[in-house]
Amino acid sequence: MLSPYVLIQLVCIALFIYGIRLMNSPKTAVRGNLLGAVGMAGAIITTMLEAKVLSAGLVWAGILVGTALGTWLALAVKMIQMPQMVALFNGFGGAASFLVAALTALEGGLNTFTLFTSGLAIVVGGITFSGSVVAAAKLHGVMHQRPVHLKGHNNYLYVSGLIMVLSTLGLTFQVGAPAVHIALLIVFSHVFGYVFTIRVGGADMPITISLLNSFSGVAGSVAGFALPNGALLVVVGSIVGASGLILTQIMCRAMNRSLMDILLGKTTVLPGKGEPKPDPTPAPAPEPEPAQPAGPSWQEALRDAEKVAIIPGYGMALAQAQLQVKQLGELLESQGKEVRYGIHPVAGRMPGHMNVLLAEVDVPYEQLCELDEINAFLEEADLAVIVGANDVVNPAAMELEGTPIYGMPIIRADKARCVLVCNYDTKPGYAGVDNSLYQMEQVHLLLGDAKDSLAQLLEAAKGEAAEVIPLPEKETPGQDPVALLEAAQRVVIVPGYGMALAQAQGQVKDLVELLQSRGKRVEIAVHPVAGRMPGHMNVLMAEVDIPYELLLEMEQINDQFQDVDVAVVVGANDVINPAANTHQGTPIYGMPVLNVAEARRVIIYNLDRSPGYAGVENTLYDMEHCIFVPGDAAVTLQALLQALRLAS
Repeated sequence: MLSPYVLIQLVCIALFIYGIRLMNSPKTAVRGNLLGAVGMAGAIITTMLEAKVLSAGLVWAGILVGTALGTWLALAVKMIQMPQMVALFNGFGGAASFLVAALTALEGGLNTFTLFTSGLAIVVGGITFSGSVVAAAKLHGVMHQRPVHLKGHNNYLYVSGLIMVLSTLGLTFQVGAPAVHIALLIVFSHVFGYVFTIRVGGADMPITISLLNSFSGVAGSVAGFALPNGALLVVVGSIVGASGLILTQIMCRAMNRSLMDILLGKTTVLPGKGEPKPDPTPAPAPEPEPAQPAGPSWQEALRDAEKVAIIPGYGMALAQAQLQVKQLGELLESQGKEVRYGIHPVAGRMPGHMNVLLAEVDVPYEQLCELDEINAFLEEADLAVIVGANDVVNPAAMELEGTPIYGMPIIRADKARCVLVCNYDTKPGYAGVDNSLYQMEQVHLLLGDAKDSLAQLLEAAKGEAAEVIPLPEKETPGQDPVALLEAAQRVVIVPGYGMALAQAQGQVKDLVELLQSRGKRVEIAVHPVAGRMPGHMNVLMAEVDIPYELLLEMEQINDQFQDVDVAVVVGANDVINPAANTHQGTPIYGMPVLNVAEARRVIIYNLDRSPGYAGVENTLYDMEHCIFVPGDAAVTLQALLQALRLAS
C-alpha cells in the first residue's frame, strides 16, 4: 500500500504536468501557472513532513525570505526585463542543486552511486548558475552582448572539463579528501559555465536560455538521486529538463543551428571569416541613400492594403510599443482588412518573448502566426509592417554564406507587395549582418522610435492628419485641452481603473514625457483605492517606467490642487467625485476623494458619463471649469498627444 507521502507526491506531479499542459494556450496559461505553484507548495510541505523538519524555524525563515524576494522581484521586474529574469531563475535552480549536492557529499558514509550523483549535480548546477548569471548580465547590458572569444577559448573548456571528470571520479571512489574534490567541482563548473556562455551572442541567446532551463531541471533531477527522499525532485527535475531540451531542439531547428555548434561557439563568425577580402585600392565614395520606392507612397499602401502582416521584434520590446501595435491592428481590422501577426520563434531574447508582449495587451492568440503560417500569408499579403525586427526578416540568411544567420529560416517579409520598416535605424542586428531587405524596391523605411513611427501609421490609417480633440459646442474657445496644457505650468494626472481597462498607461507616460520636455511640472495623483487592488495604479505606472517620485499619494497632493493649472483625469470616477462630500446617504458619502475639482481646469478622459461602481452620478462632470472627453482613454489620449505635437 502506498504511503500518504507518496500519494501526495503523485498529486503534486499530476499538478505540474497538467499545469504545463494548460500553458499551451494563453487563455489557460495563468491557471496552469497557478496549478504549478500549488503543486510546488504541496511538494515543499510534503518534503518537510517526510524529513520531519516542519517545526524547524530556520527552514520556515528560508521559505519566508524566498517568498518575499520572489514576490518583490515579480512586482518590480519590467516586462522588457523578463528574459534576464528567466535566466536568473534558471541560475537559482542550478545554485540550489549544487549546494544541496555539495552538502550531501560532505556528510560522509555515502555509497558510490550517491557520491557520483552528488558530483554530477555539482557540475551541472554550477554550470547552470554561472552560465545563467552571464546570460542575465548580457541581456541586462551589464556585459557586452556581442560574443566574447578568449585567447585559447576552447582550451579553458577542455581543461575545466577534464578537471571536473577527474574530480567526480575521485569523489565517487573516495580518492583523497572529498572536500578538495567538491571545491574543485564548484570552481571549475563555474569556470566552464562562464567561458561557455560569454561567447554566445544575442542571436543565439534564446537557445542559450532554453538550454540553461533544461540544465536547471537536470541538475535538480540528479541532485534528487543523492537525497534519501529525493524521488519527487527526480521526477519534477526530469520534467523540466526534458521540456527544456525539447524547446531547445525546436529553437535550434528554427534557427537552423546545430546544438553542438552552439556549445562549441561555431555559430559566430570571427572578424574577416566569411567576408570578402579587402580590396587594396582606395575605397570608393559612400553610396547615396537609396531613393524611396517609385510606387505608391506608404500612406497609400497602408490605406489600400487588404491583407496586412505585422512582424514584431526585439525593437518593439525596447520601445515598449506593443500597445501601439495592437491599436494599429484593431484600426486596420475595423476597416475590413485581414491582419495577422508573424511570430518568429527566436524573435526577442527568450522563447515566446513576442507572444508574451502581445498577450500583455490582449492581442487575440488566434491572430499570432508561426513561421510557416505567416510565410504562406505573406505570399498574398499587400503589406508587411515590421516593428523592431531585423535578423529574423533578413534575406541575407538565404544569400550570404559564412555569416551567422546563413541558413536560418526567416519571416519572408520581402514577399509582400509593400513593406514598412519601423526600426530605430538601419544598423545590423545582433548577428552583425547588414539587412538586404532595406535596399529592396518595395520597402519604405520609417526610422526612429517605434512608438513615433506607429503613431504616423495610425494617423495615416485614419486617413486624416492628427487634429485637436473636438470639444462640446457649449465649451468656450479658451477651454481647448491643447491650449490649456500648452499654457499650464503645473499639471497633475489622475489615473483610475478606466485607464487599466483601456491599457492607456503607455499614453500616460508619453504625455508625462511630452509635457516635461516643454518645461512643465508634472505629477501623478494616486488614490489608495483606485483600481481593483491596493497599489494597482502604482504597478501600472511602474510597468511603463514612470519614475516613482512623480507618484503622489492623496495626503501629499490634496491640499495642493488649488495651485494646479490643469488636472487630467484618465479613467477615474468615484475617487474624484465631489458627491462624496455633499450627497449624504450615498455609498461614497464620507469617503476621502482627490480634490480634483479645486484645480483651475480639469480635463476628463473617461469612456462615458456613466456613474462609477458606487452608482453615484459624478457632479464634477458638469462643473464650468471641466472638459469631458468621452471615448476609449487610449484613443483619446493618443489624439491629444498628436495634437500637442502638432501645436509645438
